[in-house]
Amino acid sequence: MSSADAAGPLAGLRVIDLTRVLSGPFCTMTLGDMGAEVIKVENPSGGDDTRAFAPPYQGDQAAYFLSVNRNKKSLTLNLKEEGAKDVLWQLIDTADIIVENFRPGAAARLGFGYEAVAARRPEMIYASISGFGDTGPDATRPGYDLIVQGESSMMNITGAPDTPPFKMGTSIADMVSGMALVQGILAALYDRRVSNKGQHVKVSMLEALSALLTYHASNYFATGVSSERRGNAHPSIVPYETFEASDGWLNIAVGNDNQWGTFCQAIDRMDIKDHADYALAPDRVKNRDELIPLLADVLRQKSRDDWIAVLSDAGIPCGAIRTVGEICESETLKQRGMIWSMDHPSAGEVRNIANPIELTGTPFPKPSAPPRLGEHTDDVLRDVLGFSADKIAALKDQGAV
Repeated sequence: MSSADAAGPLAGLRVIDLTRVLSGPFCTMTLGDMGAEVIKVENPSGGDDTRAFAPPYQGDQAAYFLSVNRNKKSLTLNLKEEGAKDVLWQLIDTADIIVENFRPGAAARLGFGYEAVAARRPEMIYASISGFGDTGPDATRPGYDLIVQGESSMMNITGAPDTPPFKMGTSIADMVSGMALVQGILAALYDRRVSNKGQHVKVSMLEALSALLTYHASNYFATGVSSERRGNAHPSIVPYETFEASDGWLNIAVGNDNQWGTFCQAIDRMDIKDHADYALAPDRVKNRDELIPLLADVLRQKSRDDWIAVLSDAGIPCGAIRTVGEICESETLKQRGMIWSMDHPSAGEVRNIANPIELTGTPFPKPSAPPRLGEHTDDVLRDVLGFSADKIAALKDQGAV
């Protein structure tokens, strides 16, 4: 079965998406990629914040919004109106999963907190992302990616030793927490098959990003010493870092002593292969300050592609440091089907990097374009809830939708 004909592994599940910006929308987009029906609930006046995160625009749509909202239907509800709240409750009665990323307590103040939903629908999977958790000293703090990158120590280990701390080039805290929430939702769904009960799935951005520290945290627990910024260098393997060629940058990873000998031959520097300061891996680490400048001088003598060809032929792990444009246009992604193209009524052809998960038995369905604000309001009210045209018109007159 082709992906165009597939229903997807989560077909038949309905998700009520109360999220905005990035962490929650990344989670719900992933569920939509897998075949779940995702109904994105947005405020009629402006909708998701990222609809205004521009320029750049594609047509009349913010490119940012287009990046994380495919495979969703947009329903506008003004949750300050009782009529809109009643609509949302009726939707909840039809759904399997709710996802929200308000500050802790905000959903409850609207009347749609976990306790209220679970009392009405005990089988509901209710999933929440917060910045710092819903308990503890920082529970009320908002979750912004930049702030969490710093608080998690991730920025303190990113950058060169002589530079200020650096954030990562993408919103890693948002997206890692979104990924983690997908994992939690899938685990809760599996449990529900046996227990017939839902539960509250919770992910903190701080905790999701802190979990990525892995060996940095383990090293600290073992020694009491915090990791320091090393730029692109590895703490215990040399050379294993970034080098500048004559026309660009590349990464080289010489992982053991056998590779070191092969590498020396490939760069025509056999004179340093058995040098007492470099022959063994611990010595290369100890003497990196002398070795790395020596290698840098050699590697500047040829182009990036020339070195990649030479080193690849020798079996040395290496690769280009590509621009965003280069990877988006790469033959690897294109031939692997990793560029999804969708027709949008006002933005034209929208392209996204595809979901990276490949299922051979239940492939993902053909993706649909990110929705315009309120694009599916009438469809959802009519087809999902069975509202008449007169009732829909009345809700619009009330300002509820």
